Amino acid sequence: MTEHHDRDTVVVERDGSSGMATILGILVVLALLAAVWYFTMGPGAGAGGTTDQGTENPAAPTLEVPAGGEGEQPASS
Repeated sequence: MTEHHDRDTVVVERDGSSGMATILGILVVLALLAAVWYFTMGPGAGAGGTTDQGTENPAAPTLEVPAGGEGEQPASS
């Protein structure tokens, strides 16, 4: 006689580590977003593409009174 072997599919569920992996994944994504913000728009962004080619701005005119005081007329000859 032949023996009858039952072949059942057994599903094993493991629970516990998926919550920790999700939290770790969220923290990594937030850290990457913070780094991208810091280097593109935040304080670490730098000068923002301005280039200095060695030119200086000319001196701006001032409103200072010339030596000799206010209201004095130059000496006429």
